[in-house]
Amino acid sequence: MTFKRYIPVESISELTINRLSIYLRCLQQLEKENITTISSQELAERFHLNSAQIRKDLAYFGEFGIRGVGYNAAQLREHLVNILGLSEERRVVVVGAGNLGTALSHFSGFNSGGFKIVAVCDADPQKIGKRIPGGLTVEDAALLPTLVKERRIHIGVITVPAAAAQQVFDDLVNAGIQAILNFAPAQLKGHPEVKLKNVDLKINLELLSFFLTHAARLASIT
Repeated sequence: MTFKRYIPVESISELTINRLSIYLRCLQQLEKENITTISSQELAERFHLNSAQIRKDLAYFGEFGIRGVGYNAAQLREHLVNILGLSEERRVVVVGAGNLGTALSHFSGFNSGGFKIVAVCDADPQKIGKRIPGGLTVEDAALLPTLVKERRIHIGVITVPAAAAQQVFDDLVNAGIQAILNFAPAQLKGHPEVKLKNVDLKINLELLSFFLTHAARLASIT
């Protein structure tokens, strides 16, 4: 099995990277079931994926598996961990200690698999100093530059109201953060050297509403 980057990272789509994360979860499940070898076809059938897509996605990064035998599940999982940069700890700060920020701060998915939330910040004096579930204490958002430097933070998560989101984004950028996940329902002005990923939960609900509306119309026509 050879691990080699064949093409520039910037030419790889986010959809491909998202699928790598899915493949990683599938391989982790296989490992729990003590399955050591699996083909792309078996992997696709087992987890409702596309075998040709699996092979194409992996081909961006190297030659994996043995023809006629398949992939070594543990080795492929390790390669995906390295490709996704999860072999080193990624430290996270959550800005916004409301319901969402507090929930995320002790969500196991944000504190495992290479990620660790090391700070939760807010600008509200009534929240600063309060201990939240998970064991962290809310700190003053004005201390972001110091926190980012001293705790070697890599990723910022924005969970503030929409009106405050741009300022928080700018503060994170000025503090030296280069990767930001935004949960605020706001369209932010980005920065050329910072990767910004928006997660708007309401947009997904509206997508489902669109589906329900038009599915009902189609049903009435037929």
